[in-house]
Amino acid sequence: MKLPRRQFLHLAAGAATLPAVSRIAWAQAYPSRPVRIIVPAPPGGSLDIAARLMAQWLSERLGQPFVIENRPGAATNVGTDVVVRAPSDGYTLLLVSAINAVNATLYEKLNFNFVRDIAPVAIIMRVPFVMEVNPTVPAKTVPEFIAYAKANPGVINFASTGIGSGTHVVGELFKIMTGVNLVHVPYRGEAPALTDLIGGQVQVFFGTLPGSIELIRAGKLRPLAVTTAKRQGVLPDIPPLSDFLTGYEASGWSGLGAPKATPAEIVEKLNKEINAALADPKIKARLADLGGTPLVGSPADFGTLLASDTEKWGKVIRVANIKAE
Repeated sequence: MKLPRRQFLHLAAGAATLPAVSRIAWAQAYPSRPVRIIVPAPPGGSLDIAARLMAQWLSERLGQPFVIENRPGAATNVGTDVVVRAPSDGYTLLLVSAINAVNATLYEKLNFNFVRDIAPVAIIMRVPFVMEVNPTVPAKTVPEFIAYAKANPGVINFASTGIGSGTHVVGELFKIMTGVNLVHVPYRGEAPALTDLIGGQVQVFFGTLPGSIELIRAGKLRPLAVTTAKRQGVLPDIPPLSDFLTGYEASGWSGLGAPKATPAEIVEKLNKEINAALADPKIKARLADLGGTPLVGSPADFGTLLASDTEKWGKVIRVANIKAE
């Protein structure tokens, strides 16, 4: 049977809109079953807590369980690989952190390209580092520390939580921008690094603000500067490093990602809900307890942050010649 031209065109146009309509309907129905959020870190840390806050919010708002699954190992690469290989349907998500941007250059033979294979969904929070010294160090300001380090090249020990960690690359950026010669001493975690900093085995550490704040308040450590571009409310008298090193800015951050090709409608739906969570006073207060500042933004904003930090830390890793363990 031959259809009249007008009827044929009408049917053809309707058929062309079916994929778009089905995608929108799919996104509206999402989620229809439990969603897992892969946290590539052990339970209990700031990344895990941030993920659990978002999971609880999303579960209540979207009517399906958002379940945390901790997959630590290989500096977040194990958990990231799980999400890269998952179906692009929005039912497997990744708690992304700044260390993913570092790993893109630090590890030469990953099974994935992070920027290419993970779709940015939403930023959650930014966490500052604090440049802190043992109180016996004869420097009370950043300029005094730089002068002291230049007068004692290769003598001052600089702690980190491991090769290629955030506390490592942040310190290496300081070394590059000042030209000082500090001896890197990597530890397996923040607690042992802080213990030796207090004990005087190492003299300087770029620790996370949440991990160090109580020791600073107790007078066991002397803060010289924060690494963010602005002062932090919990340390209002401590200046940012950029006051002394123009352009210096470094911070940890976390967000939510998904496998590439996850439908844009699902990404937008998750982004909207996470931004709503970050505007909630209780969530904001809880993130503040972790030393974090909520970062509301679009998936594109998150993508820009991922790309810029990947480029930034890639340069630091190459200049400092940092090699993965």
